[in-house]
Amino acid sequence: MCCSFPSLCFFLVLLLSSAAVIPSGSAADNHSNASKQLKPSPETATPQSSMVQSELDTLFRIMEIMSSDRTWRISYPNPCNPGSSWTGIECKTGKNNHLHVSRLDFGNPPNPSCRAAAIFPPEIFQLPYLESAFFFHCFTHSTTTTIAMPASAVTNSSLEQLSLRSNPSLVGRIPAQLSSLKSLQVLTLSQNHLTGKIPLQIFLLRSLVHLDLSYNSLTGALPYEVGNLRNLVGLDLSYNSLSGIIPNSIGELGQLQKLDLSSNSLVGRIPSSIEKLTSLVFIALSSNLLRGSFPQGLTKLVNLQYFIMDDNPMNIPLPQEFGVLVKLQELRLSNSGFSGTIPPSFSQLVNLITLSLQNNRLTGGIPVGLSSLSHLYHLNLSRNFLEGTVPFNGSF
Repeated sequence: MCCSFPSLCFFLVLLLSSAAVIPSGSAADNHSNASKQLKPSPETATPQSSMVQSELDTLFRIMEIMSSDRTWRISYPNPCNPGSSWTGIECKTGKNNHLHVSRLDFGNPPNPSCRAAAIFPPEIFQLPYLESAFFFHCFTHSTTTTIAMPASAVTNSSLEQLSLRSNPSLVGRIPAQLSSLKSLQVLTLSQNHLTGKIPLQIFLLRSLVHLDLSYNSLTGALPYEVGNLRNLVGLDLSYNSLSGIIPNSIGELGQLQKLDLSSNSLVGRIPSSIEKLTSLVFIALSSNLLRGSFPQGLTKLVNLQYFIMDDNPMNIPLPQEFGVLVKLQELRLSNSGFSGTIPPSFSQLVNLITLSLQNNRLTGGIPVGLSSLSHLYHLNLSRNFLEGTVPFNGSF
């Protein structure tokens, strides 16, 4: 959904550092152009002793599976050492002054590219100090099963960020074993070919701050257990084939700032528990089968800036309560069977930039107060049954 609205892109993902989570302003998938390199301790005797041999061997296996950019063992025999490290890897000093891989980043230049035969390397779960792993547009030719996790995977992994994005050959189900990654805070599995239901075990990852499963072919209902993710700031399940209702437990996500459930097959009404999401800034519910009245508590979403709900069979009068949400910048309610007049309260939305009400059954005149909205840039009232004078002069 956000791809259609460039001004919203900063809500899509979260940047997680080892010290703190920053909920907005940066993206969790923002692959760095130059990886930070940590120098080995002066007490390290030789470059060869700077990494544990078993970890070094695991790293080389991963590189040989993923990338043909180099003959990695020969070109970079000590990949964490200054002067021999490569872009796309970060290391940190651990016990006994050994260097350990803390970040791997593939597919986004200048990081290592992914070879055509690349498949997902389960060995990443055997790097005990790995905190972040990114795979962007890597699995494009050879079909690879989703995030294969061997039984020997490190269950107490330090992994905090896992991102697999834009991989057309990444298929299969989301593995329930991901729930063993107890430190995981950012999980992005967007724009792949994942199928099946969202495993309930995902909702055991109580450290999750950002969950993005958008642009896949996931089916089934949005589980009630989603309410377990009390630390969640961003939830994006858009562009799947999810069905059923939006569970009341969504109201338990008290930290949530972004909710995108657009382009699914969700039915029923917006749950009344949504009034608890007072931190919500962005909500997108477009292209579903939602209908019926809005919850009365909608007016409690005082921080809401984006309400995007085109293409739903609502078939009710346009609610005047939207006029209370004075922080709104975008209000999109097109092609949803709204009837009645445009509420005069909409003229109170002084921060409004976009108002889309086209292709409904609206009647009466255009409120004169809309002409005083100085920030309004995009206004679409076409394909309705409006009448009377258009109250806008040349300056508007």
